[in-house]
Amino acid sequence: MNATKILGTGSHVPNNVVDNKTFENMVDTSDEWIQTRTGIKSRHISVDENTSDLAYEAALKALDAADTNPSEIDLIIVATVTGDYFFPGVAQLMQRRLKCRNVPAFDINAACSGFVYAMEIADKMMKNDGYRKALIIGAETLSKFTDFEDRNTCVLFADAAGAMVLGKSDHPGVEKVILHSEGDLEGLLRMESYPLKKDFQTIENKRPFIKMNGRDVFRFATTALPSVIRELLESTETNIEDLDLIIAHQANKRIIDKAAKSLEFPSENMYLNIDRFGNTSAASVPLAIDEAIQKGRLKKGMRFACAAFGAGLTWGGAIIQY
Repeated sequence: MNATKILGTGSHVPNNVVDNKTFENMVDTSDEWIQTRTGIKSRHISVDENTSDLAYEAALKALDAADTNPSEIDLIIVATVTGDYFFPGVAQLMQRRLKCRNVPAFDINAACSGFVYAMEIADKMMKNDGYRKALIIGAETLSKFTDFEDRNTCVLFADAAGAMVLGKSDHPGVEKVILHSEGDLEGLLRMESYPLKKDFQTIENKRPFIKMNGRDVFRFATTALPSVIRELLESTETNIEDLDLIIAHQANKRIIDKAAKSLEFPSENMYLNIDRFGNTSAASVPLAIDEAIQKGRLKKGMRFACAAFGAGLTWGGAIIQY
């Protein structure tokens, strides 16, 4: 029994839905412009739920789907760049709210690739260190870090959480995970932190927001996404025809469309929900996986790939037997 498999998934989004028309009154943009360039029609923006609140609701659903009591969880990993606090981490808040035992709980920051990174860490810890059930979560309230005066970014980012319970199994589950990172020295996608202090003085600074060089990030993503899928196929001796579904990070519909064309994979089998949720960073992949399951697009016995890319620059993917 040295495999890990998905026991259950869950997701949660804020009730507040913001359509593209809203942004027409805020910045120089239009519904047509946003849809044409991104594929986004609407997104969920939180007004009263922080990252841990979204994560908690998604976790409850995943635990219920997995028929698992929180006391059975012995590892908690949360992928996020928008924690409630710098510290403690969202994972520790989850541990307390769920009333889990005294088990390892920690956050990781790999931006939009975070959930895939969390999956790899959990998979290896379970295989090598004897953990039997892990709760992994991707959760973000990106609206906290969004500059709603910047038309290039404010229409993209949104809030959500997705969760997954992984368990030990005798049957194939998580077959292969591949991760990459290449230092973003140019700062193509970043958000500044607190500045250093000189002579112990705190300098007044405008609140930092997400900054992105959209053109270069698009170029990176359209290469990274199909590349990691090919790498996964080669490492598992799998043909692209053997995949029932590909679930990619929902950053831009054009990126996903280009990947489908590059891979010669049916576009209808590239799962899409960006039109309704926008870019939810680390929550994107688990949110899409859970929705695909709920909608019957992903069924038991199917083999699928998931892949993500983001700030860092980071990217990675996995092939999984559901």
